[in-house]
Amino acid sequence: MAKESIPKPGKTNAMRVLDAARVAYTVHSYDAARHSADAVAALLGVAPAMVFKTLVVLPESGQGRPLLVLVPADRELDLKLLGTQPAVGEKRLRMASQREAESLTGLLVGGISPLALLQKGFRLFIDESVLTHERFYLSAGQRGLNLDVAVSDFLRVTNAQPVVTTAPL
Repeated sequence: MAKESIPKPGKTNAMRVLDAARVAYTVHSYDAARHSADAVAALLGVAPAMVFKTLVVLPESGQGRPLLVLVPADRELDLKLLGTQPAVGEKRLRMASQREAESLTGLLVGGISPLALLQKGFRLFIDESVLTHERFYLSAGQRGLNLDVAVSDFLRVTNAQPVVTTAPL
């Protein structure tokens, strides 16, 4: 039987940010080969709506700063809808390729955490559905690690703007 590759939780930059802000969080480890937020939700035994994936979005014009957009695992980002949000200020957006996302963030897809990127010039948005939860899960900045954190603490520390990013199912 093959042994699962579960990382030993060490401090990531995302955890250091939360520690510095005196925010309580719980670290969850899982098989790092699992990259999708849906798979992570299943491994953690929580509803997919509580696990948020971090997506890198770029202005189609090539001008302007890149965006980090957090979306629940059970939803898909609607770029046109996101572009209509006044806070975003960009009508035409596109998803970054895996190569672009990893190059811009310095993190591997499946381990991109907005907490680790607060000082990197990204504009940060989160699907407004997060406001229906007291706590939610997001990447700790490394594949195989997720953080369970209070929504209010996350919003306070990151200044992420809740916006409509997905159409109702």
